[in-house]
Amino acid sequence: MSSDEPSPHDEFNREILPHLDAVYRFALRLAGAADVAEDLVQETFLRAWRSFGQYKPGTRAKSWLFTICRNVFLRQVERGQRHSEIVEREAPRADAGAGDVANPLWSETRETDPEGRFFHKIVDDQVLAAIDALPEEYRTAVVLSDLEGLNYQEIADLMEVPVGTVKSRLFRGRRRLQKELYDYAVEMGYLAVSASPEE
Repeated sequence: MSSDEPSPHDEFNREILPHLDAVYRFALRLAGAADVAEDLVQETFLRAWRSFGQYKPGTRAKSWLFTICRNVFLRQVERGQRHSEIVEREAPRADAGAGDVANPLWSETRETDPEGRFFHKIVDDQVLAAIDALPEEYRTAVVLSDLEGLNYQEIADLMEVPVGTVKSRLFRGRRRLQKELYDYAVEMGYLAVSASPEE
């Protein structure tokens, strides 16, 4: 390597480190707890450094880091589930199984704002709590699209599913959020009411 070529360390700092905050936000939404998110971020960047030779400079570093972070998280969940299965055999619980009621009350937002830009206007603690309560596959799609700005194809690549599945998960995740947050959005003045929402 000539003296004027950047070192791998310099390239890593330039291409990867600027996304530290975004990866932390993503990890926090996945894990739901700051200490777990910090561990996820640490492991993500360690793995990113170890495999930095496979990264193509100039490509979407954020998507690459999110993929690593999600894979680390899923491995941890899998290990936790194996532990939970052992506990469950010893002390089984009844499954609550709440149903999901279809609610088209934000169809206007969906039609005029297909990328979910609406959520950028109302992201606060209550909204984040509602996002955190989504099932993992919906939560990941919503966070990547509506909070981190990834497009459908990037999310599909990251989640290793077809683009159609991403669109479906976004639709379902947003619908659940809309059902949960409608009254709150009206109360805070984010959404004007022209008619009572259907239950």
